[in-house]
Amino acid sequence: MNVDGNPIKYVPGAYAHRRPEASQLAEDYMRDWVKKQLGMKITKPEFGQIAPTVCISRKIGVGALEIADRLAEKIGFHVVERELLDKMARDPKISGDTLAFIKERYPGKITDLASMLFGERSFIVSDYMQNFISAVFTFADMGSTIFVGRGIHLLLPRDKVFAVRFIGSAQYRQKRLSKILDVAEKDARKVLEQVDNEQRDFFKKAFGQKEASPYEFDLVINCDYISRPQGTADVVALAFKEKFAGDFQQTTRKAAAS
Repeated sequence: MNVDGNPIKYVPGAYAHRRPEASQLAEDYMRDWVKKQLGMKITKPEFGQIAPTVCISRKIGVGALEIADRLAEKIGFHVVERELLDKMARDPKISGDTLAFIKERYPGKITDLASMLFGERSFIVSDYMQNFISAVFTFADMGSTIFVGRGIHLLLPRDKVFAVRFIGSAQYRQKRLSKILDVAEKDARKVLEQVDNEQRDFFKKAFGQKEASPYEFDLVINCDYISRPQGTADVVALAFKEKFAGDFQQTTRKAAAS
C-alpha cells in the first residue's frame, strides 16, 4: 500500500531473522515431498492417521512467525506459513502435482471437506481453494508441521491438531509494526487496517466466518502480556506435548520395539 505517496509493504515474518523467499521454500519442500513419494506405497490411509500438528492463528502483526520459528527449533517441526501455501496453490505445476497426489491418496477427501465447510456452495469451490487444501494435506502427510495462518485448524482432523491463537491490541500491533517497518505509528495503523481487512475477506470467502471463535482453540495467548517470542514458544511447546503425550509415548515404544 502507499502511505503519503511512499509504498509500504508488510510481509509477515519481517523481523531480525530473514526468512527464505516463498518460491525457494516451495522448491525445497517439493524436493522433500518427491523423495518421500518415491519411498511411499500409495495406500489409502485414514486421514486421521496424520502426525500431531501445530496450527497457529493470529491477529496480523503480533509476531506469530517469529514465535513459530522459535517453536520449530524447540520441537523440530517444519514451519509452513501463508505465503508458502499461497505460492503452492497458485503455481500450476506444483498445484497440479499435489492435487493429483492427494486425490489418489485420500480419494473423495477434498470433496467431503468442501461439503463440510461450504455446504450447498461446495460445488463452486474455487480452483485456488482446492489447490490450497491439497497443499495443506500434502504437508500434513509429510509429517508433523507448524502451520501459520489461513485457518488450517479448520481443515485438519481436530484430534491431531494443537490449535493456538495469538491476539494483541491495535496499539501493541501498531507499535511493533512501526518499529519493524521503520515508519510512524499512524502509517503502521493504515497498513494494519489493510491487512486486517484482507484477512477478514479471506475467512469470509473460505470459511464463511467473520472472526475466529476462541472456542476453536486449545490455547489463546494475548501478546500484550506475553510477548517474548522464546517464552511464548516455550509455553506452546509445553502445552502441545501435554496434549499429545500419549502419541509420543506410543511412538517411542514402537521405535524401541523395532
